[in-house]
Amino acid sequence: MFDQDHIAEAIAWRHDLHRHPELGFEEHRTSEMIAALLTGWGWRVHRGLAGTGVVAQMGQGAPVIGLRADIDALPIVEATGAAHASTIPGKMHACGHDGHAAMLLLAARQIAAEGVEQGTVTLIFQPAEESEGGARVMIEQGLFTQFPVDKVFGIHNWPGLAPGRFVARDDKMMAAFSVFDIEILGKGGHGAMPEQSDGVIAAAGRTAAALQEIPARALSPLEPGVVSVTQIHSGSAYNVCPDRAVLRGTCRWFGPEAGDIIEERVRRVATAEATAQGCTANIDYQRRYPATINSAPEAALARDVAAEMGLDTAMTGPSMASEDFAFMLNEVPGAYLWLGAAREGENPGLHSAKFDFNDAVLPAGAELWVRLARRATRG
Repeated sequence: MFDQDHIAEAIAWRHDLHRHPELGFEEHRTSEMIAALLTGWGWRVHRGLAGTGVVAQMGQGAPVIGLRADIDALPIVEATGAAHASTIPGKMHACGHDGHAAMLLLAARQIAAEGVEQGTVTLIFQPAEESEGGARVMIEQGLFTQFPVDKVFGIHNWPGLAPGRFVARDDKMMAAFSVFDIEILGKGGHGAMPEQSDGVIAAAGRTAAALQEIPARALSPLEPGVVSVTQIHSGSAYNVCPDRAVLRGTCRWFGPEAGDIIEERVRRVATAEATAQGCTANIDYQRRYPATINSAPEAALARDVAAEMGLDTAMTGPSMASEDFAFMLNEVPGAYLWLGAAREGENPGLHSAKFDFNDAVLPAGAELWVRLARRATRG
């Protein structure tokens, strides 16, 4: 489908984005590059939603299909050793968003060359997917009121699947998630006289253990749920019982009722364990993303297109990871898609300091976008 020179150029775009990673809502260079390329190919380009978002359209009238790529990087020190490694200390594309942007750009170039005979194709280059909710912000600022779409799709590279494999489930794809900060406060004192101080460390340890048991004790075995304590901070010396400890972590679930139960239990456990040790607990619990739930007709359409390409549809289970594309699926029908992108040999996972998008799957991802745009705009 693609000229080999165009594929090589798309890989060069990907490597350039990888060398210059930008965190959520800071993707100024990235969005400038994307907008310039799209404008050059004749797309109608709008900038400014969520600060660094780029929306581009081609064609006229209905039906309207939205194609979304995320563009932000992560605050990770890169350890790939790649020739195109990050040049920005402490920042890297460890989730493949550089590849997602390059795939959609290669597709945009092909769509522009072919033209859109019927309907409208809307490209959404979204900032701040990693925890900051850029999709939510774009929607709040008018994404789907300024640029209404009939259906919307997103693709994520998936190193847990071999190249040539593809997943588009009819319902649950990825979990909802929250974050929590629990501050445990009590009286500190000398390490040799613990009876004169409160059990801040004991409360922190017991809280950490009890929190991670919540899904097993509070949810049905048939209802997925995860509570992970990922940080504990306390103390400053060997011989000092501290007066403060902080626990941080994340919760994951699918059903709304499960989300309510987990939040209530987190608050109850933290309060009870702190009280039992003579301490108090301050709890900051924030729900971030809803669950990513595909619409069955759109997922079926994506599977049909993938089959036309010869991709092997793998009906694997959902992931407890989360994705802010969920906000878009809450507004319009659509589907979130996984494209197999595993590497031979060492195959670092998403968010690893050694992760690097597999360039070999870039043409397949772009072709999937082009074919999906063709099919969806036929009405």
